[in-house]
Amino acid sequence: MKINNQAMISFSVNRYQKNEKLMGNSIEKLASGTSISRASDNAAGLAISETMRAQLRGLSRSQSNMQDGLSVLQVANEGLNNVNTLLQRGRELAVMNATDTLSTADREASQLELDQLMKSINDTANTLEFNTKGILGANQSLALLVGANPGQQINIELMDTSTTALNLDNVSLATRADAENSISKFDSAIKITTRNLTKVGSYYEAIEHHMYNSLINESNLTTSFSKLKDTDIAKEMINNISLSIRQNSDKILVSKVNQSLTEILSLFKK
Repeated sequence: MKINNQAMISFSVNRYQKNEKLMGNSIEKLASGTSISRASDNAAGLAISETMRAQLRGLSRSQSNMQDGLSVLQVANEGLNNVNTLLQRGRELAVMNATDTLSTADREASQLELDQLMKSINDTANTLEFNTKGILGANQSLALLVGANPGQQINIELMDTSTTALNLDNVSLATRADAENSISKFDSAIKITTRNLTKVGSYYEAIEHHMYNSLINESNLTTSFSKLKDTDIAKEMINNISLSIRQNSDKILVSKVNQSLTEILSLFKK
């Protein structure tokens, strides 16, 4: 007489152990919310997700770069507005002194104020900084990486607003002729400063445009990353329940087979 239970038990035990491992993986996905925790889960998916993660981190960092760039431009804008105000006052003094009705003392007082205005312009050019970097003291290029990859950058051309760059060194109000000449110099300096303000505005608009695009790209990439990397909770719950049912079925089957075997063996003891 043969008791044919070995094959059935072996099959059920193997399936039970396999389901137990799958159950562990399922519980891990549900607990972590991540469908890919290791390469064995999905080798190709892991490679793709890590590339996406690098892009997402790069986009986030580039947005910080752009925010710093906007801050630099805000500081530059304030500095240029201050210089423009000083130039307007200097031109006003030049117009006031372009007449023969003023006394020597009047011209000396005007020259003293004008000298202070020129000093303030140079102070703005030499001391205005962002993160210890001079902004209006020299003509220089400031590169900003506005994307997650090399080459995705814009260049901001910073400008020199010193009295030397504005051709206002040794500007004089000593005579009516000097004052008239100074009016033309101030007109040229105001045009330069106004043009610089326009440049700052265009750079600011360009960076805001890149920032908007970066936010859209980050949002779309985050959605794709989530679909690839995150656990589908509803689907995984169904899978978990299914595995649990099969695991319990195998447990009951093995138990029943063992019980039947025990009952058969007990017959030989009677």
